Amino acid sequence: MQNQNGTRWHRRKDARPDEILAAAQILFIEHGYKATKLEDIARAAGVTKGTPYLYFENKAEILKAVVRNGLLANITRLEAAAENGAGPVAAQMRLLMQRWNEDVQASQSSGLVKLMVAEACNFPDLARFYYDEVILRARALLRTLLTRGMASGEFRADLDLDETVQIVLAPLVMALLWEHSFARFEAEPIDMVRHIDHIHDLLTRGLCTRG
Repeated sequence: MQNQNGTRWHRRKDARPDEILAAAQILFIEHGYKATKLEDIARAAGVTKGTPYLYFENKAEILKAVVRNGLLANITRLEAAAENGAGPVAAQMRLLMQRWNEDVQASQSSGLVKLMVAEACNFPDLARFYYDEVILRARALLRTLLTRGMASGEFRADLDLDETVQIVLAPLVMALLWEHSFARFEAEPIDMVRHIDHIHDLLTRGLCTRG
């Protein structure tokens, strides 16, 4: 392979795992986990058929790495933002929802949610991985914020935390699923910034104490 100056160069080996994961994410989202073969991933990444095995034990480990890079990395950033957040908790929740939209909803990683929902019944081990590493962490993050709001008196003291966490997550997950299924039939695309503002407004009207 040559650069623009005509001299030969080789891709750094430490860049290959990221290239493999980038190719895998596209193929998994477009074709599904079962239909995507390791040789397809290698071909799309521009590496030899055996190269993925140098970095990943099997296809399942590639998918896990894709999820960790695409979703868990964003959850980690949201956790850090929540830990360092100041001011009204409702405002912090709005900021986190906006960041989720910017980092996940508006990126290719948004298709991973639909992928995991679609494949959960067929691949229970992968479903368990996703439940443990993504769903439980997202729930814990929301539970932390809700508990903080209840302790400060900003949120109602009689909230059922488990139910409230589910209610907060549901419209965000549904928006991701809709984007990768029926959104193509809409006359106009959903304005996610406006959509999140409405979700936040409805939620906080139910969460906040009445002054």
